[in-house]
This record gives sequence, C-alpha cells and structure tokens, in this order.
Amino acid sequence: MNGRAEKTRRLVLIMVVSAMAALTGCGGFFVPVVPVPPSSTGNYVYVANSATNTVSGFALTTGKLINVPNSPVALGFAPLAMVVTPNNKFLYVAAPGTISVYTINSDGSLTNPAVVTIANVVSMDISPDGQWLLALDSTPLVAQIDQFQINASTGALAAAAPTPFSIPNAAIVPTMLRVSPNGSLVFASLGTAGDLTYNFDTTTGALFNSQQLSAVNATSDNGLAVDSATTKLYIARSGAAGGVAVYNIGTAGALSPVRGSPFASGGQAYAVALDSTGKYAYAANRSDGTIYGYSIATSGGLAPLSGSPYKSGAQVTSIGMDSSGKYLLAAAFGGGPDLSMYSFDAANPGNLILASSTTRTDPTGALAVALTHLAQ
Repeated sequence: MNGRAEKTRRLVLIMVVSAMAALTGCGGFFVPVVPVPPSSTGNYVYVANSATNTVSGFALTTGKLINVPNSPVALGFAPLAMVVTPNNKFLYVAAPGTISVYTINSDGSLTNPAVVTIANVVSMDISPDGQWLLALDSTPLVAQIDQFQINASTGALAAAAPTPFSIPNAAIVPTMLRVSPNGSLVFASLGTAGDLTYNFDTTTGALFNSQQLSAVNATSDNGLAVDSATTKLYIARSGAAGGVAVYNIGTAGALSPVRGSPFASGGQAYAVALDSTGKYAYAANRSDGTIYGYSIATSGGLAPLSGSPYKSGAQVTSIGMDSSGKYLLAAAFGGGPDLSMYSFDAANPGNLILASSTTRTDPTGALAVALTHLAQ
C-alpha cells in the first residue's frame, strides 16, 4: 500500500471513530471537559505482557507487589503501550490498530473495557490537565502524532487532526512521546531520526513551532524524561556514542546540551526516569539487564551513584516511579525477573535496593509499565 492510500485509509477510520463518538454522546469534534473525582487514589502499577496478551495490576504496599483483584486481565491482543490519566480514573492500552480504555476501580482492578479509537501507536502520554491524549503513530509511511480529546466522564476519545512531520533522508523509528509537566511542550523520540520538540496549546490541542534535534551518528534515541520544572530533557540513547543525553530546555523549547552530555550507561540505554525529588536519574539498559543510577548536579550533569549499576531482568525496557516516590518499577521483556520493584537506600541516598520481584507466570514478556499518580 502506497503512502497516499494509507493516509486515505486512516482518514476514513478517524472519521468513523469520530462519528461513533458523536452518536454515543461525545459532543462532536471536541469533547466538553467535565471535572470528575479520581476513581482510585491507590498506588498501583500496571504491566503490559506481550507474551500472554494481558495486563497485570499490582498494589505497591509496604515494599511488596500484591496482585489487584481480577489480575491479569485478558486483552485478546498484544499490548504495546499504556498510560494512566492524571486523575487515575482510566488506563489506556494501545494494541496493533486500536486504543482501548479501562476504568480503574478503587481497589486497582480494571473493568468496562472499550475500544475508543482506531490507531497504530507505540507510545502515548496525557496532558497534565487530563484533556488530551497524544500518541506517536507507528503506521508505515505515516509520520505523525495522533491527537485525541478525552471525555472526562467516559474516557472516550474524540479524534482531532493529526500533526504530520517530515525528516528528510532519515530512517524514522517512532519510540516515545512525552508531554512536559507544565503542559507547554511535547517531545517525540524517533530512533535514528533523532527527536522533535513541539510547543503545545492545551486549550485547542494545537502543536506548533516544531524543532528537530538531529540524531548523533550511529545512535538511536529511545526513552524520554522531563524534570518537574520543565528545564531539562533526558534522553536514553543507545549506540556507540550512547548513554543518557541531557539538554537544557530554553525559550519555546529550544534544546542545548548540558556540558559533558551524554553520560555513560550500559551501552543500550532504552528508558530513563527521574526520582520524585529531582536529585537522581535512572537509565534502563536493555543489552545488559541493568539500571544505571546517577546524581543530578545543579547544572544538570550526571554523576554515577556508588552502587550503580543495579541488576534487573533481561532486556529491561521500561521504568517508572510510583506515586509515593518510594519505589522504582522496572519491566524486563526477557524475564528473570519480569517485574522488579526497588526501594531507596536511606544510608546511601539514591541507591536502589531490590524490594520485590515477580518471575515467569505473571507478568511475563513485560514490555511496559504504567503507574498511577498522586491524588489530585
């Protein structure tokens, strides 16, 4: 199928989904935002299991992983990406061709599944105000960011016009999308094609004034993290000149490298996360099954922690901080363990201690983690 035919097919699908949304009371092109209280104020992690086509849910209590009721949930498809709404009401799960929504109940269980749109995406994020779901499209020959407005009551998605992008003479490998904590910027990592930065208007959903960060020779940009003040961008970069690249975020999202960047990791840095204090950074290294830990200087530079690296599962691909700021969770596609839960060493600040883990049966083939947020 050529590019023009593919884009025509996708436009028809988006129009069908939008029409379905209107018939179910979503109110047309844009959905009115009605504030609703969080469905759950608990501390949970959800794991996408590509080997079993399921999503597992765990409560994070007293340093242990405790299965939530009715976990794992059978999907009937292989999950690729997940994201939790800021108010912890919904979990969105992307699969080849669709995005589905699940209600998060007060006990962390998932119910009321529904396909809410037709899309092929590899990464999703939600604006801090909870109004917009943005997704990095993975459809061949389609280089774009898909945009949807969220119905706060039902979780339904109303499709807005996607934002296309073009990077000449580059092999684009869509990897991750992140909205900045202040909601003003959107970052997209594109593998060997580098990264894109957009200004973002959360009132209208418009992405504008895009800027490209060119790829470094023989590297691939993978995971992304943005500090709470939206002053630093962290990129997990694999390849010969890889590591954790750190950039200052300037006016309108302009990026400039921090002195000494990139900072060495295990050679195939695939995901990056920051602790809740903003003092420490962590990088998951897929090739050697480790997590590297760093202290963050005031300049944004990274210095290895004394106990780093920390052992994790094989092909660790996704990490994230829990809502309490007490634990770091890591999903490893190759298992052994599949899901690791680390606490922080009080005697050696920033260092990780393995607190709990699961192996083989649930989860298995863990591809991604999505965590609930602090109650709003």
